[in-house]
Amino acid sequence: MKTIVVCSGGLDSVSLAHRMAGEAQLVGLVSFDYGQRHRKELDFAAKCAARLAVPHHIIDIAAIGGHLSGSALTDNVEVPDGHYAEETMKATVVPNRNAIMLAIAFGLAAAQKADAVAVAVHGGDHFIYPDCRPGFIDAFQRMQNAALDGYASVKLLAPYVEVSKAAIVADGAKHGTPFAETWSCYKGGSLHCGRCGTCVERREAFHLAGVADPTEYEDRDFWKAAVSQYAATEVR
Repeated sequence: MKTIVVCSGGLDSVSLAHRMAGEAQLVGLVSFDYGQRHRKELDFAAKCAARLAVPHHIIDIAAIGGHLSGSALTDNVEVPDGHYAEETMKATVVPNRNAIMLAIAFGLAAAQKADAVAVAVHGGDHFIYPDCRPGFIDAFQRMQNAALDGYASVKLLAPYVEVSKAAIVADGAKHGTPFAETWSCYKGGSLHCGRCGTCVERREAFHLAGVADPTEYEDRDFWKAAVSQYAATEVR
């Protein structure tokens, strides 16, 4: 299938892009600038597109993101440190983000006669982000079937929606993902901070997958204390 991957430049979506390059006909990556404080990830998405020799579409929706206030990713709200499963990580929710991005990606896919849009939502996101859950993926597909009825047929691929971050690391290693060329940190500094929820989750995932982590962290060992007290609970 001719497939477009929604690629933020993070570990999950870059791993997905490399997987799709091997399993489908990858015809492009689409990224979104929604005013996120860690928008340096877009540079890593561009590197991924260049590496895989496919077009890279950066869609500027910063004007929309500016109205989705109250999130630590888009507003003047402190990014919380600690385990990804902590209640405080809900401060990173951007309302309806995936629904907005996927609607645009489906429009792009239909216009370009692509067969599928692939997105890297995964099981570890379920408890925080409602638009990462299997129910959302299924409902969005039904909605798009109606929206594009008679014009195009585009499938939503979410191969990681039921698996852990560690499983994505293992899959990324299988497909040759250069993990050092991905960006996860919510704080967007010169290095991964090693303390925010997504850095802790990233560090833990490499450990659980038994894969060497090439990432440079400002605090490489914080994750050990952070994960010792918490475990994520999936919501379906």
